[in-house]
Amino acid sequence: MSTSHPVPDEGPIYDPTALELKWQRRWQERRTNEPDLQAATSPFYQLMMFPYPSAEGLHVGNVFAFAGADIHGRFQRLQGNSVFEPMGFDAFGIHSENYALKVGGHPMRLIPQNIGNFRRQLRRVGLMVDWKHELSTTDAKYYKWTQWIFLQLFKKGLAYKKKAAVNWCPNDKTVLANEQVENGLCERCGARVEQRFLEQWFFRITDYAERLLHNLEWIDWSESTKSAQRNWIGRSEGAEISFAIAGNDGPPLVVFTTRPDTIFGATYLVLAPEHPQVAAITTAGQSAEIEAYRVRTAKQDVVSRKMGESAKKTGAFTGSYATNPATGERIPIWVADYVLMEYGTGAIMAVPGHDERDFAFAQGYELPIIRVVAPDDSNANAPLAEAYTGDGRLVNSGMFEGVPATEAKSRVTEWMVGLSAAKPVVNFRLHDWTISRQRYWGPPIPIIYCDDCGAQPVPEDQLPVILPEIEDFRPDDTGISPLARHEEWYRVPCPKCGKLARRETDVSDTFLDSAWYFLRYPSSDFDSVPFDQTITRKWLPVNSYIGGNEHAVLHLLYSRFITMVLHDMGHLTFEEPYTRFRAHGLIIRDGAKMSKSKGNVVNPDEFIERWGADTFRTYLMFLGPFEEGGDFRDAGISGVRRFLDRLWKSAHDAHTDGEPDLAVMRKLQQTIRKVGEDTAKLSYNTAIAAMMEYMNVLRASERDAHRAEVEPLVQLVAPFAPHIAEELWELFGHEGGVFESRWPKYDPALVTVDEIELVVQVNGKVRGKVQAARDITQERAMSLARGDAGISRFITGEPKKIIFVPGRLLNIVV
Repeated sequence: MSTSHPVPDEGPIYDPTALELKWQRRWQERRTNEPDLQAATSPFYQLMMFPYPSAEGLHVGNVFAFAGADIHGRFQRLQGNSVFEPMGFDAFGIHSENYALKVGGHPMRLIPQNIGNFRRQLRRVGLMVDWKHELSTTDAKYYKWTQWIFLQLFKKGLAYKKKAAVNWCPNDKTVLANEQVENGLCERCGARVEQRFLEQWFFRITDYAERLLHNLEWIDWSESTKSAQRNWIGRSEGAEISFAIAGNDGPPLVVFTTRPDTIFGATYLVLAPEHPQVAAITTAGQSAEIEAYRVRTAKQDVVSRKMGESAKKTGAFTGSYATNPATGERIPIWVADYVLMEYGTGAIMAVPGHDERDFAFAQGYELPIIRVVAPDDSNANAPLAEAYTGDGRLVNSGMFEGVPATEAKSRVTEWMVGLSAAKPVVNFRLHDWTISRQRYWGPPIPIIYCDDCGAQPVPEDQLPVILPEIEDFRPDDTGISPLARHEEWYRVPCPKCGKLARRETDVSDTFLDSAWYFLRYPSSDFDSVPFDQTITRKWLPVNSYIGGNEHAVLHLLYSRFITMVLHDMGHLTFEEPYTRFRAHGLIIRDGAKMSKSKGNVVNPDEFIERWGADTFRTYLMFLGPFEEGGDFRDAGISGVRRFLDRLWKSAHDAHTDGEPDLAVMRKLQQTIRKVGEDTAKLSYNTAIAAMMEYMNVLRASERDAHRAEVEPLVQLVAPFAPHIAEELWELFGHEGGVFESRWPKYDPALVTVDEIELVVQVNGKVRGKVQAARDITQERAMSLARGDAGISRFITGEPKKIIFVPGRLLNIVV
């Protein structure tokens, strides 16, 4: 007959699914995450980059970014701040339109479905989002104000229309930004990109280039992001030099150069094929060749030309010559695709001895190569095997012979100015922002064309210009928007004279939608203004913005520009939108970038279903430094779950008998300091590691913890795993939620402890070292050794003997 033994009470089971749904419902019912924007006394605006709501749903990169921002927001709330953490959807644009075309649906019907799915997934992640202020760029209540912003720029003379060379994707039937072209191919579909000349609307962002660059010196942003913007703005100091055209009474050719000191080595000039003086300069005998070359160049995309990606440089001789103002020599004038009309003056002086592209071109067409800069110890007349781009002294340069090149830049410029042949200038790589899109799915540009009155702005009281629901929205190869096929929509009276006129049928770039969304969030419940002045002064600029560095140039630069314009027009009191910006890293899986073709995409729903949102959030943050990213390995998530299981059990088993252990409390104080410092600077992985290390001390030898040893840990965990923290905070008898409490303060006297590194041996062999107080006892040393995973695996069974040398050594004989 068998004897039954009583089963020990393990306490309540940690069931993340039920627990998380319970707290998500409770947050919603209690409006926990909806701060009073009017009455808040310590406002803190935590912004995350709003997502494009794809049909596939949330991906792990979204969760990584959003959870990281949410942790910072929750941490700020525990500091006593009223945190506003909104969410919206960047839902206009080519991605949505192409998906609708692919599945035979309509974006007006598909996008709301996608947003519904995203909203469900985002709620499941446990974000502290104020859903009351949710927005979508496709909502007419939103894009009414996007159109209003266009009109402000138009009013200020910063919006204009001109014919320009653009990248055209023949597959997607749309204009592409330079950043959307990779190796001459469309980054979205892989089609070979062409160059087209189309009438486009532009914003004069170049008027703000100097200011955009200057402010990078003081804004608190990730250095990688600021560096990307500096490079993109591309400030360069140099000179514009005039070259008289031999036998031509027309204006001289003006070139821009950052190296005026090398003018004595200029052996030919090169014009962009689009340069307006090409036709006037070209001789009759060369006109056919030049025209054929211009036609061929027009088929190339702008980016490949800009990067000079062709191994072989091509060009055509105009038949004309110019006079080098420094040497008086005649030099030939060529046309070549590696010179772009959009940079400088669209013309360069070619110095093949000191420029790699000029060198390759000169070799290909047997043009003279002259050295005019040489290292101090080299032969000035030694032949060049390649372009010399280093520093040195001027050679073969007339009166400037021997002058250091760095000094010669200003001296040569001054000399040329004296000859009336040059002027010093500053140039920028940045170009004006093309905002026209010849597609359907976007906000119509609010302009009306009248034969008598010209381009007229839509009156502000007639906004929004509603995007009509049309079924034939597929673009074609004409480069004209599908809206141009609907006369019933575009035929309207001129707002100035009343005669029949025509609406602009292009829609605006989605980057205009996202350039100002942060301004709208706090005022999304105001219909009469884009952003309420009182609310905006209280909550903006944004305190903390966290997002991907893939947006370092476009979105972040454009939003800075729009903010500056609105500031200059008196609509805003600040000129920089984000006080602090931090770029997060990227998540890979098992050492490889995630992609559908590799079958290694992490589906957040599956992992949250199996492990819980708290475990998933915390594991993503534990993968590596947040600003670098990490490698998602399925096996690693179980360790984070064990940590939360142990926290759950520790809280349920906690007692209040006697006093807490002094050594444990010392470790707790150190952990509070460490987690607080690391969380503030987004070093989430080390904050989590510190909490895990404390857990090992707390539960060493599976001791039952004192409530005073556990309760502060619940608060430290709360930003990372908010659901379990709420549950355990309630377990400890608190009426308010854990986020109504304050971040625990540490005791400096316990933190600044005199520590040593205690060597631990097992059977005489060193198996590890543990940090310990100098006056540690043998019992405490044994607890630390057992709590260290690297040491404890060697301690099999009960020790036969313990040799303890205080302050130096613990040897366990098993």
